[in-house]
Amino acid sequence: MRFGCCLNMVSTGTDGTGIENIEKLKEAGFDYVELPLAELTRLTDTEREDVVGRLNSSGMSCEVCNNMFPKTFRLTGPDVRIDEVLAYAEKALHIAGSIGAKSVVFGSGPAKMVPEGFPLDEGYRQVVDLLKLVDPIAGRNGITIAIEPLRKAECNLINTFEEGVRLAEDVGGENIKVLVDYYHLTVEDESPEKVRKYGKGSLVHVHMANPDGRVFPKAMDESDYRPFFNALGEIGYKGRVSCEAYSENFSEDAPSTLRFFRDNMTQEV
Repeated sequence: MRFGCCLNMVSTGTDGTGIENIEKLKEAGFDYVELPLAELTRLTDTEREDVVGRLNSSGMSCEVCNNMFPKTFRLTGPDVRIDEVLAYAEKALHIAGSIGAKSVVFGSGPAKMVPEGFPLDEGYRQVVDLLKLVDPIAGRNGITIAIEPLRKAECNLINTFEEGVRLAEDVGGENIKVLVDYYHLTVEDESPEKVRKYGKGSLVHVHMANPDGRVFPKAMDESDYRPFFNALGEIGYKGRVSCEAYSENFSEDAPSTLRFFRDNMTQEV
């Protein structure tokens, strides 16, 4: 496995990317960084060049981007402007590919939220149709889209890993896969058995957090991690795992979490 961290969750800078923490992440020993695509896309060309320069000078790679669509976008409901959405996707996925990202996370709860009074099944079809159009764009940029199921408090569509897998199957795209986030899985009380049942061949990325406060995970007794780790092992998952969590002391939390990952996620089950 390769271990990374979503720096936007610990961002203190005005651009919201969290890139100011990249040297600390490198010092802690992580393999890669996960940066927010909507924030990267909003930067000027010069500002993005500065981000790339800081990545290069630190020796870290941005292998994954999260936060695919801005909160202001509408992906469901009567006000979708599909031409604008696809134009953004073309630009954003090109940026992601140009900085070396291999996967882009599609959670985008505010953008995907089905408006009140609009049929959920129609909103679902809109997302299916959108991803069918995004699939070849992702392919041209060497990107795999990772559908991220989100807890109901963040979105009313695609809340479980099983639903994420079904969405990927309904899209049927070569570059559309699924992410599992331990925090959302736990909050929605979804059994890790679903990862074991549906994950092989569909799971492309993992997010981790201690669900008690959505903070950096550090110890096995914080949560019932073992069944989840066992499920990943049993489907042969050897891909990327990103810590997507909040921290009040990143310099101390980052190395502790990396030790936790290496001690508990790579062992034989």
